[in-house]
Amino acid sequence: MSTYPLLAPRGATSADRKPVTVSKLAQMRHDRQPIVMVTAYDYPSAQIVDAAGVDVVLVGDSGAMTVLGYPSTVPVSLDEMLMLTKAVRRGLTTPLMVGDLPFGSYEVSDEQAVQTAMRFVKEGGCDVVKLEGGGQSAERARAIVRAGIPVMGHVGLTPQTATALGGFRAQGVTAESAREVLADALRLQDAGCFAIVFEAVPAEVTDVILRQLHIPVIGIGAGPGTDGQVLVYHDLLGIFDGFKPKFAKRWGELRKTMIEATSHYVNEVRVRAFPGPEHCYGIKPAEFERFTAGVHIAEPV
Repeated sequence: MSTYPLLAPRGATSADRKPVTVSKLAQMRHDRQPIVMVTAYDYPSAQIVDAAGVDVVLVGDSGAMTVLGYPSTVPVSLDEMLMLTKAVRRGLTTPLMVGDLPFGSYEVSDEQAVQTAMRFVKEGGCDVVKLEGGGQSAERARAIVRAGIPVMGHVGLTPQTATALGGFRAQGVTAESAREVLADALRLQDAGCFAIVFEAVPAEVTDVILRQLHIPVIGIGAGPGTDGQVLVYHDLLGIFDGFKPKFAKRWGELRKTMIEATSHYVNEVRVRAFPGPEHCYGIKPAEFERFTAGVHIAEPV
């Protein structure tokens, strides 16, 4: 496995960097500075991606599969997502934090969508929220934006409705479906979304649509021409051994390392090599003598 040098992000520590904002992302797009986005679902992973210098952290509903063990993103509840967002919030200082609205928490009405978004901001500590799809979702996004909460859109492969899309497969691969991706992106932009995630869309299609938009586009399997990239934390570090999408690159194989380390622990306990003297607490001889005075010490069994 290749090793990668540890670089101080933008020449500064996380304590020195200014918090990333929606306007900062717009400026980065204008300056053609790539935006780096990563998912996180708990306190330690939030600390790690913060220290690494990412710009945006998405508490994605992908956590349903990577950390909660569900077979898809659909079953995860609003309360479960809020639990994850609270943990991530405690670990972040600099990145913009995005809360992913789970399936069933915003589709029914504008009122439901606004209430859910407010909970992500008030209880979860999110800076902004994200929802999937165009069409009716664009109207939900518009309502949330009007309520004063910035919204990130999501087009192309939308995992919450993957079944309706024919499964986890690329979108926009025909002229008709490419036009649908374009139409959804324009609807979300018109609704006031500050950015859009493009997932599993051909790079050529993405490049054409980018010329129709004036807001940042974050790609995941959408080619190198987007304003930024996002990957799932557990994919890029090689922790999750489930489905590995075509667009995921691994910069580590931590699952293997974690299993090996835990196996060493198991073996050392079994042969009584752990704990050693350096892992034990002591007591002064006089105190031990006072403790054992008058105590019947049975023979070892």
